[in-house]
Amino acid sequence: MIYEFEVPGKIIGKGRPRLNSYTGNVYTPTRTKDYETLIEQYFLLKYPRFKMLEGRIKISMIAYFSIPKATKKSMLEDMLEDKISPTKKPDIDNIIKIVLDSMNRFAFKDDIQITKLEVEKRYALEEKIQIKIEEY
Repeated sequence: MIYEFEVPGKIIGKGRPRLNSYTGNVYTPTRTKDYETLIEQYFLLKYPRFKMLEGRIKISMIAYFSIPKATKKSMLEDMLEDKISPTKKPDIDNIIKIVLDSMNRFAFKDDIQITKLEVEKRYALEEKIQIKIEEY
């Protein structure tokens, strides 16, 4: 089974856990929780009657970042043709973590099932992330 969907808008990386110095409790930042919920919602919009995956899983992600406004026209074509990749935040590992955490116990039972992972950062006219989850 294959699930393919995209999440439009600004890409947010997984935030570090924070410590409330008053209570001593550790918590996930609100911005991180909100983006995880957004990923879940776009998955549910496309697959309202999904079946949780139970076998081994391959995940492919392409994070499309918007081209900076001050980019020269000569570089613009190279960026759109994937000759120049984004080397800016969020880090690729934080993108992976937020997507996997949002889909864990949701689209698949546990992230231990993931045996293949492909991730790429590219430039595009609109910022979004494309996610493909497949059982193989």
